[in-house]
Amino acid sequence: MVAGRRGTAVDGRGRQLRTPVLWGVVWGCLQAASPLAFFWLEDATVYALGLVVVAAVYIGFAVADGRATVITVEIGVASVFVVVAAAAVTGSAWLLVAGLAGHGLKDVWQHRTGFVANTRWWPPFCAPVDFVAAAFIAVGIAAHFHLGW
Repeated sequence: MVAGRRGTAVDGRGRQLRTPVLWGVVWGCLQAASPLAFFWLEDATVYALGLVVVAAVYIGFAVADGRATVITVEIGVASVFVVVAAAAVTGSAWLLVAGLAGHGLKDVWQHRTGFVANTRWWPPFCAPVDFVAAAFIAVGIAAHFHLGW
């Protein structure tokens, strides 16, 4: 053991997760501001597309994993998020908050279980993206704030 360093597994794991979590927070802020880049679309449409994209990423990981059960489950889960996103475009914007927060919880579950193989860094990155974006959107809804021009 190196003098002056704590040798616990938690410390090493914490250092390994710091970078993806910090980048996730940055990306979550960018996702929350994403309607500014697509000013000709409604905010809900942009956020809904973002939710669909983050949900679909796990299908790619599942295909890379190669197990049929994992692929089937991930397609089913992604489909639920697609339906929530589609409903949010014309329905309540709170569905977007619920969808993003739900996907963040799915990321936490994935990180704890490792259900889909070889995603070690992805859930610690993606969960903060989802939670930060959901929080910004929730505050925006509550404050009646519209990002569009």
